[in-house]
Formats: sequence, structure tokens, C-alpha cells
Amino acid sequence: MTTDVRPRPRLHRAWLVAFAAFVALVGAAGFRATPSVLIDPLHAEFGWSTATISAAVSINLLLYGLTAPFAAALMEKLGMRRVVTAALVLVAAGSGLTIFMTASWQLLLCWGVLVGTGTGSMALAFVATVTARWFVRHRGLVSGILTAAGAAGQLVFLPILAALATHHGWRTASLVVAIAALAVVPIVLVFLRDHPADVGTSAYGAQEAQPKPVPTQGTARRALTVLGSSARTPTFWLLAGGFAICGASTNGLVGTHFVPAAHEHGMPPTTAASLLALVGLFDVAGTIASGWFTDRVDPRRLLGGYYFLRGLSLMLLPHLFAPTTEPPMWAFIIFYGLDWVATVPPTVALCRERFGLTGPIVFGWVFASHQVGASIAAVGAGVIHDQMHSYDLAWYLAGGLCLLAAGMSLAIRSEGAVGEPRNMALTRRP
Repeated sequence: MTTDVRPRPRLHRAWLVAFAAFVALVGAAGFRATPSVLIDPLHAEFGWSTATISAAVSINLLLYGLTAPFAAALMEKLGMRRVVTAALVLVAAGSGLTIFMTASWQLLLCWGVLVGTGTGSMALAFVATVTARWFVRHRGLVSGILTAAGAAGQLVFLPILAALATHHGWRTASLVVAIAALAVVPIVLVFLRDHPADVGTSAYGAQEAQPKPVPTQGTARRALTVLGSSARTPTFWLLAGGFAICGASTNGLVGTHFVPAAHEHGMPPTTAASLLALVGLFDVAGTIASGWFTDRVDPRRLLGGYYFLRGLSLMLLPHLFAPTTEPPMWAFIIFYGLDWVATVPPTVALCRERFGLTGPIVFGWVFASHQVGASIAAVGAGVIHDQMHSYDLAWYLAGGLCLLAAGMSLAIRSEGAVGEPRNMALTRRP
């Protein structure tokens, strides 16, 4: 009797790269999860106003976005591994140095500039770069999984940070984030590789290996050249405008101000932080599902539906706050979690389809608009609160803007429409 022994197929290197990218994104999300739980402790210790602390958050969010397109171009020149390693070290330095703060400008420098630049170098443009280089099959799904890494980081860190800040002080929470970011560096060095050609393989699902592209321009010039060409298309502005509203309604408003807003209605900060962490839990499921749908459904329709439902939920939120978590608030948390960054996979797909090989850098600029919107909302909601002693107007304004974003997404022309440059579009795979 003979036994048919067949070699087991080896795990494709692309999945190890995706694993390293996922862990790096989780680590980077740690400090970005802290602003909402540190607003009250910083105010209590230093007496800084909500607007002042929100300004540091605003700088963080702004640089998180504006760094992304240049980081994507730098990854073309130096490679993903070098850029991501340096970014993690920068995040650790920024978060660790906050324990020595004595003045508000130091908060702006550490929390805003250093951490904003570091996390921006591992923003969603990094996701677009990984999927564009390493995956042909399951690109949408992998985009969803990597995007969910930020939510996973929030889920892991937020309750821990809230408990540490409450029981051991905000400095302990900052040190934990710094250590966690550094702990990710060895994983990046071992598993992350810049391009399939570096290890003698092809992208997952590719019919043949592709040579590693050689950048012909400097980093800044490359990023700005891509911006100049893409900005001549209506699609770019519709995507950027919608994504700016996306940032305003998530990171800028809910991510920064949900915990203090809930606390004002009698909810303990730890409970509110746990609810925000649940948003991260459902965000993981929602984003992965959105990636799966993006491989099968017109991404313009997905974006329109996501923004429309988000707008309605934000308009209802002011009526849901209470000292305890009632069923309507649970419903909001579940829905908002599913919708939080479900917009990313279809937006990445549209950038890749319409702008070809420059798609990751184009998405970097679109993501920059996301963070501009987040930055404006973070400080704007703080100003609204200081002037009106309530967040209600901020929730209503964000809801109305989301309805506008739904219309903008549906207004994006189909491929090959008049006014779109043919040489920048890619044919959508079935």
C-alpha cells in the first residue's frame, strides 16, 4: 500500500507582512487612544482649558494626516520597514516625554507634533502601500483587516489607559503606551518586508512577479507631483471632501469628546471609555466586513450608505446620554462601531482604481483631508463646549455634514466618465 504524501503549501510571505503591519498599526493606535481619557486629568492637574488640550489633539490629528502622503512616498524611497521602525520610536519618545510636562506648549510638542508625525507615518496610507504591493487577491479584505488594527489598538489600550489614569495617574498611562510602541519594533524588523521582489516572490494572487519600482523623484517632490495631477480630477475632491467629514465625525469629535460629554451627563469616565472601546470592538467586525463588500459592491454606494446612516445616528446621540447605559446607547455604540472606519476599504479601492500605481500616495492626500477634518472638529467642539457649556451643537453639525458626505460619494462618476483622465484609471476586477 502506498501513501500519497503531498507537501503542504507554505504560507505566502504576504500574510507575514500583513501580520507585521497589523501589529505595528495596533501599537501606533495606543497613544492615539489616550486623548479622550486624559482631558480631565490634565485639566485637573494643570488647569488647562478644554480648548487648550483639544488644540494638542488637533495638532496630533492634523500631522497624523499631513504626514501620510509624504510617508507613502518615503516608503517608496527607503522602504516600509525603515519608515515604520522610525515611526514607532518617535511615538514612544513623544508619549514618554509627556511625563515631564510643566507647560501647555510641551503638550503641543509631545502629544501634538512628535506623536502626530510618528503615527502619521503609519497611517492608512501604509495600509494602502502594503495591499498594493503584496496583494492582488483579497485586497479589499486585507485593507479591512489592517484598517481594523487601529480599532483593535483602541480596544486593547483604551480601558487599560482609563483605569491607569484613574487609579495610578496619567503619567503611568503615557509610559505604558511608550513601552508598547517600542515592543512592536522587533516584530517589524523580523517580518515586514518592502516588496515581494526583495524575497524572490510575487504578490499574493498575482500571475507573475513584478519588479520593484525605482522612484525617479525625491520624496517631497513625488508626493507633491502626485497631488498636482490627482487634484485636477473631480473624483479626488469628492473623495477628499467626504473623507474630511469622516475624520471630523470620528476621530475629531467622537474619539476626542465622547468621554467628557458622557461624563457631563453623570456617566463615570471609566464606563464611557469602555463604551468607546466597544466601538473599537465592533469597528473590527465592521471594517473587515466592509473590505469583503468592497471586493463585490460598487464602493461609491457603500460610502453613500455609510455616511448617511452615520449622520442620522449623530443627530440622535445628544438624546441618548444618561448616567447609565440604556438600550438606545448600546444600539448607538454597536452601530457606530460597525460604521467607524468602514469607509476606508471603499475609499482605498477608489483611489487604486482611479489613480493606478500612484493610488497609495493619492490615498495619503485623501487621508490628510480626513485628519484636517478631524483636527478642526477636535478643537471646534472644544470651543463650542467652552462657549455653550454643551456639546449638543457639535453633534448636530457633524450629523448634517455626514449627510452631505453621502451625497458627495454618490456624485463620484463611474469609471471612464467624461472628465476623468483615462491613463489614471484601472479596470475593476470582477
